[in-house]
Amino acid sequence: MKTKNLAAITLTALAATLCSSSFAEVGVGVRAGTTGLGVDLGFSLVPTLAARVGYSELSINKTANSNDANYDGKLKLSNFSALLDWSPLGPFRITGGLVGDNNKINVTGKPQSGILTLNGTSYDQTQLGSVVGTIKSKNSVAPYLGVGFGNVSGFGINFYSDIGAMFQGGAKSSLTANCGAAAPAGSATCNQIQSNVAGEQLSLNNKISGFKVYPVISVGLTVGF
Repeated sequence: MKTKNLAAITLTALAATLCSSSFAEVGVGVRAGTTGLGVDLGFSLVPTLAARVGYSELSINKTANSNDANYDGKLKLSNFSALLDWSPLGPFRITGGLVGDNNKINVTGKPQSGILTLNGTSYDQTQLGSVVGTIKSKNSVAPYLGVGFGNVSGFGINFYSDIGAMFQGGAKSSLTANCGAAAPAGSATCNQIQSNVAGEQLSLNNKISGFKVYPVISVGLTVGF
């Protein structure tokens, strides 16, 4: 079973367990932050403990052009969360749980009138059609720990916020190249391109492997019942 499918099943099971119980207070929240735009469903368990499940997402597209190449990038945030909020000091709380982390960056690079360099070797647009890359977190299910103010399950209209971290275990990349008309598949030049792309991927993975923590900051409003 794929890890991302296991994450979805785990979070769904947690949500179903919460919904099958009886709660004194229920609330719905909307928020914005570093994990995107999201919604939360919160439940009070005991006077100082509440649970919530939520989802947030955001997509941003960006195009950049240099003298040599054209780059199209897309940031896609997608996070399912299942959290427990412990509030021993009034509205201030400690929060922990799991986040289904499907955040990623997709980038496509294409040579224009100039060249594109891979692993120290330069190629023009007749040799190299494009390079497609993806960067995402190593852990598709990330433990979360943070602090916050306010609870989603409180009565009335309330403000709530979170500051914390998703422990994503680092980041990883995948790179693929499409050879151009002057370097058909199986040719020495195309084979060299594929080898240099593999070298670029290894170098990139070494650079991004240290990004083990994803910062979480969000603010929102909740309506409780």
